[in-house]
Amino acid sequence: MRSGGLQEETTALGVPCITLRENTERPITIKMGTNVLGGTSKDSILKAYRDSMKKKKKFSVPPKWDGKAAERIWKVLNSI
Repeated sequence: MRSGGLQEETTALGVPCITLRENTERPITIKMGTNVLGGTSKDSILKAYRDSMKKKKKFSVPPKWDGKAAERIWKVLNSI
């Protein structure tokens, strides 16, 4: 997967995600605990999978991922 959109969507929905890459442009998803970098080797992918299956964590959504961006933008534009 090359798109960060899926990583963001799984975070917003509280669904675990394993990204099969060495890095991500969406580090907030790692910080929030919904996404794990699995790397690209068989061993690292399996380890990421096993580690993610052990987690019994309640995920949280990042601040301002509340669906109210348009309202906040409108307030800023209205105040100019």
